[in-house]
Amino acid sequence: MIEVKNLTKVYGKKSSRFVALDDVSFGIDDGSTAAIIGKSGSGKSTLMHIMSGLDHPDGGSVIVNSKTLHKLKKSAIDKFRATQMSFIFQAFFVEPNQTCLQNVLLPLEIAGTARTKRKKRAQQALEAVDLAEKASNRAKNLSGGQKQRLAIARAIVNEPKLLFADEPTGNLDSVTGELIINLLFQLNRGLGLTLIIVTHDEDLAARCDMQVHLKDGKVVNLLKKGKK
Repeated sequence: MIEVKNLTKVYGKKSSRFVALDDVSFGIDDGSTAAIIGKSGSGKSTLMHIMSGLDHPDGGSVIVNSKTLHKLKKSAIDKFRATQMSFIFQAFFVEPNQTCLQNVLLPLEIAGTARTKRKKRAQQALEAVDLAEKASNRAKNLSGGQKQRLAIARAIVNEPKLLFADEPTGNLDSVTGELIINLLFQLNRGLGLTLIIVTHDEDLAARCDMQVHLKDGKVVNLLKKGKK
């Protein structure tokens, strides 16, 4: 369970003061899908950064699995993020000169996973995104859709409980983007992970179990399947 309680985030002072988040509250059930939706400047990315412990709120709290993130020491937050969370971004952020397998092995190396387990888990992650046959190919030789699938494989290899996807189809054509979204929902169901998608796409948001609509840093609508 993720609990967001009365989050406030302010940037700047006096005349340059900007309220990015204004008393934002909601909860997300484990294993569900949630969309954080709004136009540019609505506070979507700020909210994601605070929910993942990448930034601190000025007020309120984020509680993930009974842990209040901003009260943890930096080392504890880093460890929690490395073992419990993963991220997928609009930009693919793959290592172009490394092979697909090397790209997926990297998070396991950082996490200190036993060397004997790394290759098998990396291969399983590549299989999950239908890239097993590309294991020895350099990432720079992949198509845009394949690069995003590689980024997803790298994101799931550590078996996270929570996956953030920040405009994951922004650099893809509509057909390839639909394939990527379908893959994310399949992984949500198959792996039981909680999927949080930051988007401005209302059609995509409508496919999620829950929608958090932001405007000017405030929740203006909170929708759940079967509820309003």
